[in-house]
Amino acid sequence: MHKIFIDGSAGTTGLRIYDRLRKRDNTELITLSEERRKDPKARREAINSADAVFLCLPDEAAREAVSFVENPDTVVIDASTAHRTQSDWAYGFPELSVEHFQKIKTSKRIAVPGCHASGFIALAFPLVQKGILTPAARLSCHSITGYSGGGKKMIAEYEGEDVDRLLLAPRQYGIAQKHKHLNEMKNITGLENYPLFCPIVSNFYSGMEVTIPLFAADLSPNCTLSDIKAVYREKYTGGVVRYAENCDEGGFLSAGAYSGKDSMEISVHGNEERILLVARYDNLGKGASGAALECFNIAFGYEPEKDLEL
Repeated sequence: MHKIFIDGSAGTTGLRIYDRLRKRDNTELITLSEERRKDPKARREAINSADAVFLCLPDEAAREAVSFVENPDTVVIDASTAHRTQSDWAYGFPELSVEHFQKIKTSKRIAVPGCHASGFIALAFPLVQKGILTPAARLSCHSITGYSGGGKKMIAEYEGEDVDRLLLAPRQYGIAQKHKHLNEMKNITGLENYPLFCPIVSNFYSGMEVTIPLFAADLSPNCTLSDIKAVYREKYTGGVVRYAENCDEGGFLSAGAYSGKDSMEISVHGNEERILLVARYDNLGKGASGAALECFNIAFGYEPEKDLEL
């Protein structure tokens, strides 16, 4: 039996993790009352009495929670941005490499990837590793997400009785090019430059579609569309992340195709001159709570896919 504490269980990601873990017969959830859930002393006690702690908090609060840890056996799984590029933390995307998987398995500190970053990294990392893209590549990326990624406040805005007409159309944000996921998008892939990143939130609850467009000139000499497909076909064969051919819906690719799922679909489109790399998944699934649960499974010796919706 594993004792679990979710620090920040009232937020969207925390609630999803709580709902998943409460159904398992091998976990005991440590909970704090509404009056005590922000009390540092109560949080410290809960954290150090737990086998695993999920942090679903703003960055500063996540750092504070980590400073509370005194129990050397407590595994911390942090869903915030605070620790994703720190070398002493495992980056929680096990499908990237055997090394990533093993570090998650053996680490006491695991950082859950960002939602937008997950798709970008899944697409770019293997191509950099194979030399198809050089570390000096200057990439662009656009990502469409459901509004649940903005948390309770944004959900309330979209689902209120008097919805602002501006919310009815897609809205681009992060327009200052300082999005919080940029550091991990550059650092984890091994790129030397930040991508030109254009995130877009739209009027649907959950789902995500991340696209990296490429010109043939961006690739290593003599690299073809088939070469790129072969890299993904070989790498992504599991139940969580998988490569798919001919996966469009009559020439369309819906960002909501994987809503409610914890899996990710990787696909390649276009032609030899202009190529589209696409990752589709759920911003609340592989982009958040599903990824956190997968990391928990690996860290505690379970099959990575246990209790995931695939």
